[in-house]
Amino acid sequence: MIFLLAGVSLAAISCSRVAAKTEADAGEEVPVRAVRAVTQDVPFDIAAVGNVESVDSVEVKSRIAGQVERVAFQEGENVAKGQTLFAIDRTALEQQAAEQRAELARDAAMEEQARAIVARDAASEKHSQSEADIAVQLGKLGVISGQRVDELTTAHDTASAGVHSDQAAVTAAEATRNADQARLAETQLQLSQTNVIAPIAGRVGAAMVKAGNIVANDGATLVMLLQMTPIDVTFGVPEQVLPEVRRLNAQGALTVEASHSGGASQEGRLAFIDNTVDATTGTIRLKAIFPNTDGALWPGEFVHVRLRLRVDPSRIVIPNASVEDGVRGKYAWLLCGGRACMTYVTVSRTYLPEEGPELAVIGSGVRSGDMVVTEGQLRLTSGARVAVLGGNEESSGPSASTVAK
Repeated sequence: MIFLLAGVSLAAISCSRVAAKTEADAGEEVPVRAVRAVTQDVPFDIAAVGNVESVDSVEVKSRIAGQVERVAFQEGENVAKGQTLFAIDRTALEQQAAEQRAELARDAAMEEQARAIVARDAASEKHSQSEADIAVQLGKLGVISGQRVDELTTAHDTASAGVHSDQAAVTAAEATRNADQARLAETQLQLSQTNVIAPIAGRVGAAMVKAGNIVANDGATLVMLLQMTPIDVTFGVPEQVLPEVRRLNAQGALTVEASHSGGASQEGRLAFIDNTVDATTGTIRLKAIFPNTDGALWPGEFVHVRLRLRVDPSRIVIPNASVEDGVRGKYAWLLCGGRACMTYVTVSRTYLPEEGPELAVIGSGVRSGDMVVTEGQLRLTSGARVAVLGGNEESSGPSASTVAK
């Protein structure tokens, strides 16, 4: 059965070729479409699928507990760094701060009173010191009794101990004032945190709490804030190109283009090469940074990525669809004086521009300006007369938009 089908197929192909040869011999023209081979600069790109990531993301949280008084932003809007996002009720903290200020004033008064007592007792101690010194001298002369000398000396010691006690009271009053000052500073810090502000500029998501809700300082996220400009795109390339990527990137940041399907491309630069190859996929993770001033790239989405390694100047290109595989290698059909002629070609590589068909970069076999058949090759034989369809095809060729900029 297999041999029968093969025989039928060969017979059909033979009949087709015979029919084509008969048309050529009979002078009938074979309709074809053709374009002119052109010379242009051809970028050497690596295509990949990338994922857009925010350069910086923040889970905005409250540092204090309280009732949300106001949500100060519209969900999904862009906010500036330092802009208020949530306002938490300040009433309880303001009352607490007022009480602490009163306590601080009381502490200051008590400290002042303690210092006054120290001054008074220090003066008394100085007077008793003088009396004790005189009494000692008079006692040596026998003017006063030893008992009187002891009384005056004891009075001085008592006054001196009182001064030390007073100074300790001053120290205690200072400590109390400092402690109350610290508590007031803490309350004032909490008051400053009743306005939950944006730590970075970016775009806010959906608010997790609304006005009137009670929030706690338990780490719950109030809203997610993502930086949009600039923005990152991560993608993977085959490990085989890693040495060249590293070498070229060391000479200057490589250009990376990102685009949506059918959309305009955004240009960025390679910013990061990962430190390990993924053993499961054989790829290395790269990251490019884009200005994204127009907000075209959105965190989380997938985009088409092109990593440009180099631009090969003055290469002959033809549509890759015009290149066929034969027993002796790749070949293409050319228009030679109104007739078809086959030429064997070498293809250095293929290139898919942003617009237009895939192109074959020709190493040999086709010269710039040659007319290359792109449609109708199956009916061609060497020397067959051809009729070019589609108007003035001789002036057409690979799209000029494929020329590297």
